[in-house]
Amino acid sequence: MNTTLITSIAMGIALSACCGFRVFIPLLAASIGAYFKWIPVNAGMEWLGTLPAIISFATAAILEIAGYYIAFVDNILDTLATPLAMVAGSVVAASFLPTGEWDPLLRWTLGIIAGGGAAGTIQLGTGFLRLFSTKTTAGTGNAVVATGENLAAITGSAGSLAFPVIAAILILALVLYIFYRLTIKLFGQN
Repeated sequence: MNTTLITSIAMGIALSACCGFRVFIPLLAASIGAYFKWIPVNAGMEWLGTLPAIISFATAAILEIAGYYIAFVDNILDTLATPLAMVAGSVVAASFLPTGEWDPLLRWTLGIIAGGGAAGTIQLGTGFLRLFSTKTTAGTGNAVVATGENLAAITGSAGSLAFPVIAAILILALVLYIFYRLTIKLFGQN
C-alpha cells in the first residue's frame, strides 16, 4: 500500500481529532504546515496554506483559548464548539486525502465519518469533563481542564505533523476510550 496515502490519512484523522480539543489550533497547525509546504493539500484547499488563513486561524485560536479560561463562558463555548469541531474535523480530514486517487464523494464521506466523528467524540468527552468540573468545583477547576485541553490540542497537532501515523494511533485509542466511557456513562453499564 502507498505510504504517502497512509501518512495523509493518518495526518488528516489525527489533526481532525485534535479539533475536538480546540477547533482552531489544529486548523492553525495545518495552515502553517501547508504554508511552509511541510504537508500537501488537495486542489481546492490551497487557501489553507495562505497568510490570511494563518492570521485568521491564529486570531481565532487565541480568542478560543482565552474564552475557555472564563468560568461558565467555557460551557457556552463547548455548546458552540461541538458542531464546529465536527465540521472542522471533516474539512481537515478530507483536505488531506489525495484528490486524484479518491472519488470526491468517498473522500468527503470518509472525512465526515472519520474526521468529524473523531472530533465530535473528543469534544463530547471534554464537554462532559467540563460539566463535571463545573458541577463539582463550581467552575474553579475548569481552568485546569482548559489547560489540559490546550496542551492536548497543541501537542496533538504538532505530533500529527511530525509523526502522523503514531499520532493517529494514539488519538484513535483515545477516541475509543472516550466512546467506551461515554457508553458506560449514558447506558449505565459497569
